[in-house]
Amino acid sequence: MQSLNLKDIILDSLDEIKALDSVVMDVKKLGIFSDYIMISTGTSRRHIKAISSSVIQTLKKNNLSYIGIEGQDQDDWVLVDAGDIVINVMTEEARNFYDLEGLWDVE
Repeated sequence: MQSLNLKDIILDSLDEIKALDSVVMDVKKLGIFSDYIMISTGTSRRHIKAISSSVIQTLKKNNLSYIGIEGQDQDDWVLVDAGDIVINVMTEEARNFYDLEGLWDVE
């Protein structure tokens, strides 16, 4: 499946579960490990876990696989590696602190 279709499927899933401030950064030209990096905010630990679980269920429902998930035991950040797309779901505080948008600034 092309990254673009996968990106849209994941964005729909994030929207359905009320993830906040979702952004997609196209990092293909950097020649790194994925084509896109997504970042979304959850309102609580429970919301973050629900968002990441929703993304995984959506991938499975569409017969897509994911490589792994990290941070399910953490309070502020869960990462889902879907191969061409890496999804970061964070609290607002963690998102501001780590500033991934600034780190991966590809504009």
